[in-house]
Amino acid sequence: MASELTWQDAKARTQAMELEIADSLPLDLVAGIEQMPDGVLIKCGDSAVNWHGATTVTLSEGTEPDPLVRELEAKYRDSRFQIKVRDPAPAGHYEVQLRSPDTAEIYIIGEGLDPSTIRIASGSDCFPWPEDEYMGGKF
Repeated sequence: MASELTWQDAKARTQAMELEIADSLPLDLVAGIEQMPDGVLIKCGDSAVNWHGATTVTLSEGTEPDPLVRELEAKYRDSRFQIKVRDPAPAGHYEVQLRSPDTAEIYIIGEGLDPSTIRIASGSDCFPWPEDEYMGGKF
């Protein structure tokens, strides 16, 4: 757990990585990138939480998401992340998880609800949260 990490720092770092992943897709195959402005906090220990959010990449007309998700898997294969592949994931498509070997940080990449999108769901490293502090709302 990163004891010096605030929810604002966790959010900023995690959203920056979401955009790094999205921006690494071929520009000619991307019609748009939309990052959720807010996320939620989820418990990841007795007195710790992590921030969760998502970014959706809309693909150019006729572009299939699965090959691009596989390209992202290859790009991050030798990175700071451990790779877990789910083929198929519960939603029936190819999914790649980039997981930190040392923290709770994770990025789940796969076809979005709309088949012309790729969704990058994220979770930050865990950080301390006061027991009496409200976790609900927008973060």
